[in-house]
Amino acid sequence: MGKVAAGNAITYADGAWHEGSPALIKPRDNGFWLGSAVFDGARSLSGAVPDLDRHCQRLIQSARLMGMKSPIEPAEIEALAREGIAKFPSDAELYICPMLHPTEGFIVPDPSSTQFILHIGESPLPEPKGFSACIGSFRRPARDMAPTEAKASCLYPNVARSVGEANDKGFETAVVLDPIGNVAEFSYANFFMSLDGAVHTPAINGTFLNGITRQRVIQLLEDDGVEVHERAIDPQELASANEMFATGNYAKVMPCTRFEDRELQPGPVYNRARELYFSFTEACR
Repeated sequence: MGKVAAGNAITYADGAWHEGSPALIKPRDNGFWLGSAVFDGARSLSGAVPDLDRHCQRLIQSARLMGMKSPIEPAEIEALAREGIAKFPSDAELYICPMLHPTEGFIVPDPSSTQFILHIGESPLPEPKGFSACIGSFRRPARDMAPTEAKASCLYPNVARSVGEANDKGFETAVVLDPIGNVAEFSYANFFMSLDGAVHTPAINGTFLNGITRQRVIQLLEDDGVEVHERAIDPQELASANEMFATGNYAKVMPCTRFEDRELQPGPVYNRARELYFSFTEACR
């Protein structure tokens, strides 16, 4: 296979690369029928691939948590991802999505039936124009209610419910609470706010993913001398936040510019977080 045309995608499955997004899953596959599939997401931005190794490692851990046994090691996934990236133009902005799903097993997946798929497609990085958010009514589950520590496909219908509810209210996403009513995250991205120059983000409590971009931004801010507090955040505190912003693989670092009836501006803490992250990304070439 030669260079991929602009706007296209490729998929690695069954030991070979295929054009586009081929049909690969059967109706009785456990991952399709019973929702046991896991995935991860990484970014290639003009050849810079930040934290690709961590994304590959997390995929394997997610599979273990869901009762699967991966047929491939993290280093092999990383090598395949780089092989696929090289098939696109050098300035392409790509979304890299490795997946594992079992084909066999009734209710409980058969670990030995786990299949690997890698999809890579063009996906431009969103402009940092900001987004609006409101408090949502659909909460993140506790770890004894769902596989919250895995990046599992079965968790995303609840994410979709929170986004749909926010959209119906005129917002783009929601601030999602945890089971006891503290802030967990935005619907599909990690939550940060600033108060008097310091950064505050919900402490990891088993109800939402400790995002790889989240971890990187915290480290970069702390190394830059910014005070970062990981703690329980009451939703009432959001009314006095100076800034709010999100981190996640898809958009990386993005400001919240409207929360409920408050207009917010991208502030110095957000701007520094974004600057630090993309300087780190440049160093990943």
